[in-house]
Amino acid sequence: MQASVFRFALQLCLLVPSLFAGLRAAEFPVSGPQGGLSLTVTLPEGFDPAADTCPMVLLMHGIFSSKDYNPMPALAKGLAAEGIASIRFDFNGHGKSEGRMQDMTVEKEIADALAVWEYARTLPYVRGIALLGHSQGGVIASMTAGRLAAAGGAVPAGLVLIAPGAVIKEACQGGKFFNARFDPADPPEFIRCWGVMKLGREYLLSTQKLDIYGTAAAYRGPVRILHGTEDTIVPMWCSEKYLETYGERAELIRIEGENHMINRRRKETVALSVAFFKALFSAG
Repeated sequence: MQASVFRFALQLCLLVPSLFAGLRAAEFPVSGPQGGLSLTVTLPEGFDPAADTCPMVLLMHGIFSSKDYNPMPALAKGLAAEGIASIRFDFNGHGKSEGRMQDMTVEKEIADALAVWEYARTLPYVRGIALLGHSQGGVIASMTAGRLAAAGGAVPAGLVLIAPGAVIKEACQGGKFFNARFDPADPPEFIRCWGVMKLGREYLLSTQKLDIYGTAAAYRGPVRILHGTEDTIVPMWCSEKYLETYGERAELIRIEGENHMINRRRKETVALSVAFFKALFSAG
């Protein structure tokens, strides 16, 4: 993808958090380390939460994106059509959630995901929860599932990773994140990606030390990994390493011609994701 096109997409998909600075955390149903998390619950058509039950999928967007930028709304719609509810939410510092992008870290996003997980478990109509993440959201989903499994309590019923961006670790170690360059041993207070998006020093240092695959490996449930062959942002080896990590309980589907933004073969990507969850919950 050309840099100019990617930058334009980022500017369109990210809702400036400062517009919502006046909101208080108490006005959000869920809070993370940086405050309130904006979320959208999508229920199947005709579903009565007071009388019916259904499974649910938590949808996690990528870095610099939001719950309101595809593929998240398309996934929510596709799941609802098959009788599966979803919660898509903005991570801290993204979209309509509280916090600053500059203060975001992977650990804080995992804490956000765990908070939404606990919230979903309190919903009386939910009978099973699975996770899906795209790009950095895939890293968060995989590590969240691993953390839950390691804790010995309830775990997700299944996991879908779309172009999981584990390359963020190597990017921070190498001192180049998208078009921004920095000294990995001593990064500045923040860098600007594409001249717009700020990543803070804490993110740049802490991401270098992440045990992404080791944490993810604790999850023993079924996993579907989807990755476009024309993805120029997250290399295929990230998904291949996830496949190696999970072993026989996972599958990797390479989507010919799809890119990282999931806008070339979105219908196919959504259909493959929904089909996995439909079969998962039908079997359960």
